[in-house]
Amino acid sequence: MKKAAAKESGFVPWIWGWVKSIALALVVWFFLRTFLIEAFRIPSGSMENTLMIGDFLFVNKALYGAEVPLINKRLPAVREPRRGDLIVFDSVEEDIKVVKRLIGLPGDTLSMEGGQLIRNGRRTQEPYALHADPLPSADPFQRQRMREWQLPHVVTSDTATYYPDLQDWGPITVPPDSYFVMGDSRDNSHDSRMWGFLPRENVRGRPLLIYFSYDQNSWRPLKFITDVRWNRIFSTPE
Repeated sequence: MKKAAAKESGFVPWIWGWVKSIALALVVWFFLRTFLIEAFRIPSGSMENTLMIGDFLFVNKALYGAEVPLINKRLPAVREPRRGDLIVFDSVEEDIKVVKRLIGLPGDTLSMEGGQLIRNGRRTQEPYALHADPLPSADPFQRQRMREWQLPHVVTSDTATYYPDLQDWGPITVPPDSYFVMGDSRDNSHDSRMWGFLPRENVRGRPLLIYFSYDQNSWRPLKFITDVRWNRIFSTPE
């Protein structure tokens, strides 16, 4: 009886120790995921070649001010988003997170002519932009959608003939508390050109580093082992 009681008295503290360790680990994980870092996977080719399908990222949530759960408030931002930043945000159309490049800040006047970005009257060099199709064009439905959301913001007196396309649109002015974002793969990105401005409150963070990457289009089995992109692991996307 004494041996059984001794075993039981030793077993309970052992279990309690494990429970406390697991609870502490869960609290730390929740804190890190909520306020500091969150994992993110690239599901599409809209950011090629900066980010590839099969890239797995850590996202810095503290940089732009992490959201505090339940009370709909944000912590102070380390800094505000800047032109050229890669940003992860809540989609304005679906319940998903998306990554694009920030092209325009509030007050910026933006347009494109033949695929060339013009910001505040100056042609902007974009070494990261990928143009795969020399003559890209949206279908009539997309162009009508672009026209409808852009008309209130377009800087022209002749709106009757304004009919934007993927690589030719604007100039439009970005309103307060909003951003204009585009994918680096300009012919393969569903972005602000189609659905409009991104509210500041939707921004969640910035990609910190790529912690794993593999070629999901490979024909080989176990491609997450056989087709690892070693040169991308621990790289910082810019």
